[in-house]
Amino acid sequence: MNRGVRSLLCTLSLVASGTGAGASAEDMLSAPEAILRAKPATVLIITEVAAEVTLNCGAGPVKVAPSPFRETGTGWFVDGNGWIVTNAHVVQPAQEAPRWLVNQLAQKAVVGACLTQMLTKRGLAPGERPDLEDQVRRQALDRVLPSAKVELSPSVSVLLSNGIRLSAKVTKYSAPVTAAAAAGMMSGRDLALLQVEASDMAALPVADSKNLKIGDPIRILGFPGVVLSHELLNASSKVEASVTNGAISGFKQDIQNNAVIQTDAPAAWGNSGGPAVNEKGAVVGVLTFVSLAPGTEGSIVQGFNFVIPSDAVKEFLKGTPVTVNGKNPFNEKWFAGLGKLFDKDWKGAAGAFREANSLMPDLPDVKRALAEAEDKVKNPPPQPFPWALATAAVTGLSLGVFGVMFGLRWKRNRFRVGPAEVVRLIEEGAPPVILDVRQESAYAASPFRIAGALHVSPDELERGVASLAVEPDRTVVAYCT
Repeated sequence: MNRGVRSLLCTLSLVASGTGAGASAEDMLSAPEAILRAKPATVLIITEVAAEVTLNCGAGPVKVAPSPFRETGTGWFVDGNGWIVTNAHVVQPAQEAPRWLVNQLAQKAVVGACLTQMLTKRGLAPGERPDLEDQVRRQALDRVLPSAKVELSPSVSVLLSNGIRLSAKVTKYSAPVTAAAAAGMMSGRDLALLQVEASDMAALPVADSKNLKIGDPIRILGFPGVVLSHELLNASSKVEASVTNGAISGFKQDIQNNAVIQTDAPAAWGNSGGPAVNEKGAVVGVLTFVSLAPGTEGSIVQGFNFVIPSDAVKEFLKGTPVTVNGKNPFNEKWFAGLGKLFDKDWKGAAGAFREANSLMPDLPDVKRALAEAEDKVKNPPPQPFPWALATAAVTGLSLGVFGVMFGLRWKRNRFRVGPAEVVRLIEEGAPPVILDVRQESAYAASPFRIAGALHVSPDELERGVASLAVEPDRTVVAYCT
């Protein structure tokens, strides 16, 4: 591992979009549609470890319940019948509580139960003498902590974006990769499969990750802690997945030689375990760990985050009851509605969204999309001027006018011959009869004469008084002005 950057597991989720999963260009969705497909299936994972600590501050054994440890992460429904994938390290405190967590809960119980009593015996109030209070705290921990007994009560729950909270159980667990693995200790793929009592949930299909390429764009969906704890956001806004953007920047291996994908997509505490999806909304990976700057506490170095490929997720799910890429009623209605919405079929979109809402009520994205479609049905947006139709009409009209003009010209000139044709006839031995059909005045005033031509005025021709002795099969050429 590079001395300048040390890696750390973090709770984050990833959504990818790109052409790397073998999709053709015509299959690509717009960025908003791809994100909206993924959001309803992305959920907040809450891991809590409560404790009951039995201790003796000096007046006999008492039971104390310190405030529980809580950690959040991101997960996603891989099967609408209640199956969720997340990172193992998101649920690790509930699955295999580390020693540091047990000590932390015990210390909180000892300080909460014993410190005030010990300060009172010394005639001090909390906060009166910080220096002495710190000394008394250390004494309480040294004296009471070794004999304290801790009974843990771990739990995992899932919070949907519509505010519904479901209890979850861990059905399969592959421990996260840690630095201990470098010393030969066992660790796994940092994946966990959760089950909740639910059906007809939004779910994400799983694509192949082997065709991903460097430069493929990525969109990260998840629940960063900075958003969950933001003081200016209301509760409902905090449980909607946030989105950041980036690209695939490399293909690496972890310390156990497992394939991971490097990305420069920004990530923060609270995002782990979410889906990495391509341009069709299919999962191509799960973000697993980020990088921290040396000598800092929680300072994430952005641009160096790592993703578990979806092929590893499919391998992890083998032998479980999960149906990958199975039929999903919610997806069918939700995806169809989004397609109609972006095609501006407002009525069709509204109908599909109502059916999706009946399957998973009150999801914020579904409610917003339904409200937009219904509003457009009631108040259709002004139609843009049909330039294409107008252009086609003008073009057609112009062609028609030119066609008429061409026809008239052809009709007028269909019997016209040029001097070259007259010369050709003479040379071929079939000289035509040439009539000089000019007005008497013009003929008399003009010095121009056509050799061998007979002068006949237009009036004579019109009255039929001109007498011409012409063989029936002989060509007659008239010259006029």
